[in-house]
Amino acid sequence: MMQRREFAKLAGAASAAPFLAAAGKKPRVAAIVTEYRHYSHADVIVGRLLGGNSANGTHHAPRTQVVSLYTDQSPQQDMAPDLAARFGFRRFPTIREALTLGGAKLAVDAVCFVGEHGNYPWNDLGQHLYPRYELFNQILDVYESGGRAVPTFFDKHLSYSWQKAKGIYDRAAKLKVPWMAGSSIPVTIRTPLLEIPLETPLEAAAGLGYGPHDAYGFHLLESIQCMLERRAGGETGIAQVEWIENDAVMNWLASENGKWALPLLEEAHARNASRKGPLQQAANKPVLFSLRYKDGLKAVGLILGPSGADWSFACRRKGASSIDSTFFGLSPKGRPLPHFDGMVHCIEDMFVSGKPAYPVERTLLTTGALAFLFESKKQRSAVDTPDLSVVYRAAKNTFFQRA
Repeated sequence: MMQRREFAKLAGAASAAPFLAAAGKKPRVAAIVTEYRHYSHADVIVGRLLGGNSANGTHHAPRTQVVSLYTDQSPQQDMAPDLAARFGFRRFPTIREALTLGGAKLAVDAVCFVGEHGNYPWNDLGQHLYPRYELFNQILDVYESGGRAVPTFFDKHLSYSWQKAKGIYDRAAKLKVPWMAGSSIPVTIRTPLLEIPLETPLEAAAGLGYGPHDAYGFHLLESIQCMLERRAGGETGIAQVEWIENDAVMNWLASENGKWALPLLEEAHARNASRKGPLQQAANKPVLFSLRYKDGLKAVGLILGPSGADWSFACRRKGASSIDSTFFGLSPKGRPLPHFDGMVHCIEDMFVSGKPAYPVERTLLTTGALAFLFESKKQRSAVDTPDLSVVYRAAKNTFFQRA
């Protein structure tokens, strides 16, 4: 058990960053990544910490300083040695050393953890078994042993396993870690601009996406959740999920159970700048995520196929005949990967202020939803999710790019 004075240190850890900013010093960042190669998540996130970001269409110089890097694997096109020489940060063989800069105690002001990409195994359900739980626990070990935590960013979902995700969430809460996590899609440009006003009564929602069911299915769930968490009463959790695939998708949408979702999906599809033909024609080995929330809200996420372009969203307010909808991202001719500019803007905001830009509970809930959806795939039936009683409130003014 930790002593009261140790908890007091942890509770005050987030306050160090504003003092650094006031003194004109950039927070020192340790980057912990699975691998660093071209267009890996380490490249598009840590690369923007090193070179600046272009959130809202304007280049912003780095507000933080990457001082150390740990890579769990070294691919053939490893960028880490060259970047260390160019930017002057140090590479360390262990996570502990990267956080302590080779010393005895925590010596950085923030941590950026990117556990995406790398040569790791897959299970028979199609989940990529990234060691996020194992690596992040090594970060938490340093916090716990030193009695102090610093602002921490965790890229994408917390784990392929609900038990592991909940385990690191609970441990981080005990250590009072100021952290946020998740997808880059909620902070990208929305066309047209759509922000659900807080406390809006919602009846149903749908999201469209594409790509691998695990990696991109998570993006789809977060694009839906960043909208739904603003509904009347706030987030209450998810009661049941179901994985539906291939021909069964269109059959479900034509049935009494699913016909409510089709107009929403068609509206979301109409927002996609790269759409080709009607929704049914665009579907290629589709997978549908059916979500039933504890407060009665219904939502679906449809992965049209292995290829496509970006994500879109539609919802119906209670008692309304019209549908609200938007497209996440730019047109195909826009800047590549603009969503990571918005993400790095939020990461740096947290590293400088000590305050997360949005609740980490969003990612805890979507992580659990995806894990139980894969369980539904395995069982070939709907799965009740009493564990997903994740209750939280969205921030009033959440950042996303407007330009």
